[in-house]
Amino acid sequence: EEGYAYKKDGSVYFNISKFPNYGRLSKIDLQELRPRKRIESDEYEKENANDFALWKDKKEGEPFWETEIGPGRPGWHIECSAMSSKYLGQTFDIHCGGVDNIFPHHENEIAQSEAFFGKTFVNYWLHCHHLIVDGEKMSKSKGNFYTLRDLLAKNVDPYALRFLLLSTHYRKMLNFTFEALEGASSSLKRINDFLYELKNRPFEEGENKDISRLVEDTNKKFIAGLSDDLNISVALRALFEMIRKANILISQGKVYRKDGEKLMSSILSLDNVLAVLPGEKEETLSSKLMKKIEEREKARTDKNYELADQMRKELLKQGIVLEDTKDGVRWKVVKSKE
Repeated sequence: EEGYAYKKDGSVYFNISKFPNYGRLSKIDLQELRPRKRIESDEYEKENANDFALWKDKKEGEPFWETEIGPGRPGWHIECSAMSSKYLGQTFDIHCGGVDNIFPHHENEIAQSEAFFGKTFVNYWLHCHHLIVDGEKMSKSKGNFYTLRDLLAKNVDPYALRFLLLSTHYRKMLNFTFEALEGASSSLKRINDFLYELKNRPFEEGENKDISRLVEDTNKKFIAGLSDDLNISVALRALFEMIRKANILISQGKVYRKDGEKLMSSILSLDNVLAVLPGEKEETLSSKLMKKIEEREKARTDKNYELADQMRKELLKQGIVLEDTKDGVRWKVVKSKE
């Protein structure tokens, strides 16, 4: 009725010349648009080679449905508009997808949806770039194709993998390498070691106003980064800068109990967004292991360093790392390397 669509040989096509904003998303000039070299299977006799199918006439060997406009099936693009409008409404905030879907798929979604509803289709488009491996496109024949199950079977830390994937801006190509994964593991270790320090160091009573300002400044920078087109680099830089400055103040004895609580609360709050830290759980050791730690501490106190080192290595094999401090020994559970 509005002239956006026309019927041809039992199929219904969208007339892109009737939609003034066609090409807005992909920044394509309709006047310079030429027929694509690869003609889609959805194209039959059309008024314009770049018009796209809304409904396809029945074809031998393909599924079809009986409808009031005749037997056939929906076009590829209209399926997505139908689903999104049913579940998200005629206008919704965020539509995601790969960069290879910008044109023609998302461009066509916009055209058909806005022509039908007369409203803005999507407020924000987020297009992710591709994931490659060792600088090449993933391919089973090259042996560089990994599923998540493959990586977990190689004992890859899922939190390190998540950190690696989110640490690159979504609009930039991400090159997966095991060296990069090791770098992500090291970054996560900095965060976890910092949390361990906050949980286990016996801070004195008191409060340092510089810590309050540091936490507040970090939170503002973190939010500002993510508010700027999900600029994860700015957000992570703020997090690690806080850790660096706080560690200096800790070494100078300028962090107190309330400060430690604020720093820990800030880290956990930021992780509500990042989700790269395991859930908080109390680590407990068997009485046998606790006794061994006590025996090792006694050997160290008695200056029997050879025995103390031997017991440290035995505990490490069981996944227990010891840290000798002026306040006594501290321990933490780590993953077995076997």
